[in-house]
Amino acid sequence: MIYGFKRFAITLMLLLALSFAFERQAHAYVDPGSGLLLFQGISAAISGALFYFRRRLKNLFVRTQEKRETGTSNRSSSSGLVGDSEL
Repeated sequence: MIYGFKRFAITLMLLLALSFAFERQAHAYVDPGSGLLLFQGISAAISGALFYFRRRLKNLFVRTQEKRETGTSNRSSSSGLVGDSEL
C-alpha cells in the first residue's frame, strides 16, 4: 500500500518537474472577466457549504435551553386547587 503511494508520488513529481523544464511561452489573452468568473465560483462554493452546514453552524452559535420535564409537579390537578390527597 505504502509502496504504491510512494511510486505514485514520485511519478507525479517527475511529471511536474518535466512540465516546468519544457515550458513554452504562451501567446494567450486573459480576459478581465476571467477573474470575476473565478471569484463567482469560489463564492458559490462557500455559499453552498454554508447552506449545507447551516444547522450545525446555528447550533454552534445558539445556546440550547434545557427542556423541563412535564408531570414532575406536586399538584395532581391542573386547576391549581389543593385536593384531599395533598393535605
